[in-house]
Amino acid sequence: MKIKRKKGYFSISAVAKMFSVHQQTIRLYEKQGLITPQRSSGNTRLFSEEDVDRLEEVIYLTHQLGINLAGVEMILKLKKQIKKLQDDMNKVFEKTQLELNEQEKETKLLAKASATQLLKIKQQKKMERNSESDKAQQIEIDSWEIEYDQE
Repeated sequence: MKIKRKKGYFSISAVAKMFSVHQQTIRLYEKQGLITPQRSSGNTRLFSEEDVDRLEEVIYLTHQLGINLAGVEMILKLKKQIKKLQDDMNKVFEKTQLELNEQEKETKLLAKASATQLLKIKQQKKMERNSESDKAQQIEIDSWEIEYDQE
């Protein structure tokens, strides 16, 4: 039996402690649209594991690399576009691979059928040659004259 695991949610204070940033910084990132945590019925921010991963990326870009929020937004949009393009390319490659496999099967079947047909033709030609050879031998035998010595 497989146990369904519940996804964990984190409060803004837990996330702020996790990354050693002020809660206002996290609120600013949310205001800028860089992260979008869910809200509870009491309007409390609930950060999923995906939100935490995204926040970690935003904090890395801003604090470690010194990129401003507009740059971070552009980077995240470009990453999303790149992922979509990669997914599209993977689909094209998969489709092409399936088509190539199908063409390979068809080519092998065609080659096998052609080889079988060629073998039949060779056998038929061999039988015809043997038949002609037999006829030639029969004609040769028929044309022999037997001479008897009369003494």
